[in-house]
Amino acid sequence: MQSAFGGIDFGTSNSTVGVIRNDRARLIALEGEQPTLPSAVFFNFEDGYTYFGRRAISDYADSIEGRLMRSLKSVLGSSLANEKTRIKARQIGFIDIIGLFIAHLKKRLEEDAGGPVENVVLGRPVQFVDDDTAADAKAQGELEKAAHAQGFKHIAFQFEPIAAALDYEQKVTREELALIVDMGGGTSDFSVVRVSPERARSTDRKADILANRGVHIGGTDFDRLLSIAHIMPELGYLTRTKDHKRNLPAAYFVDLATWQRINLVYTARAMTDLRQIRYEAERADLVDRFIHVVEHRYGHALAGLVERAKIALTDQPAAEVKVSLPGARFAAEITRAGLDKTISGHIERVAATVKRTIAEAGVAASAITAVFLTGGSTAIPLAKREILSLVPQASVIEGDMFGSVGLGLALDAQRKYA
Repeated sequence: MQSAFGGIDFGTSNSTVGVIRNDRARLIALEGEQPTLPSAVFFNFEDGYTYFGRRAISDYADSIEGRLMRSLKSVLGSSLANEKTRIKARQIGFIDIIGLFIAHLKKRLEEDAGGPVENVVLGRPVQFVDDDTAADAKAQGELEKAAHAQGFKHIAFQFEPIAAALDYEQKVTREELALIVDMGGGTSDFSVVRVSPERARSTDRKADILANRGVHIGGTDFDRLLSIAHIMPELGYLTRTKDHKRNLPAAYFVDLATWQRINLVYTARAMTDLRQIRYEAERADLVDRFIHVVEHRYGHALAGLVERAKIALTDQPAAEVKVSLPGARFAAEITRAGLDKTISGHIERVAATVKRTIAEAGVAASAITAVFLTGGSTAIPLAKREILSLVPQASVIEGDMFGSVGLGLALDAQRKYA
């Protein structure tokens, strides 16, 4: 039997599980040969099974009757965490659904280990909830409770950027003062850490962590902003009522653009409200499109199209979101300049958080010798450009975009449990 511990990076968009094998950290395969698993759960109403990851998204995209849940990490610490959602005839709590996903990760961990695993280090953002210590503690408690319910007996937490630093440190050949940048699906986290081959052998690294800060901004926020700015107007957002006295209510448009809130639009009450909105709308034809999207449970698929356009804009000047539903046919082009304009306010907040992290470390920005980038959102050109402009003298190292945190969590688990 392999050593019975591991590290779990439960991410907003993707998750990984790290282990130590032959004294080296590695990620286990979670879906086929893939070490990353999209953080998605699909309740299949046709066969009664629950699916995870790419299979969950594929079943939903294939119009199989069921319920898709994504970006579940975002509910931790929020009011949604204590709510339940209807899955066919059952009411299931959001924390319980998170538990199902963690149970799936634990199953793969135990299959790899060859037996039960009771010890785990869970990754966590620097802040689950910005500037709210009570909500932040509540979020960690909810995640810990979900993990305990699945059979983990000894649970430790590590900040995700610190885990990424531990992974980066395996490759350094000299002492570095490193800025660790971890921009994922739900949060952007930063640390200033002293790393070196010698320091890597120490079990107590508190003195090497000079500063640690985060902001609740990530890839799903950029998806939401893009959808609101470029897609929702095609469904009636910001259009006027017939009497020209006001714009249509914005709430359902925002819900449809927000991964973790999409299912809230699929209720009988929402449909009643949407029909009333249509009656009042000057552009009833656009609201008809919105209603058609809702009736066909196309919200997550639409969000996926926006996400793919965002990713395409990493290395091309424009991308198109094209919807071909019978009652909702339209196309919207998003340019790189449009992306930059849409997310610029959030990127300014990210850059300000980086500045504050360096200031709290008590070092000059010029003292940073290396920047280690991990997390899918570091690929966004504007984000990378703005962050690197703060430390232009530093060397830039791009880690495993989706795996560095999971690898670092495994290294941390080795120190705590081996």
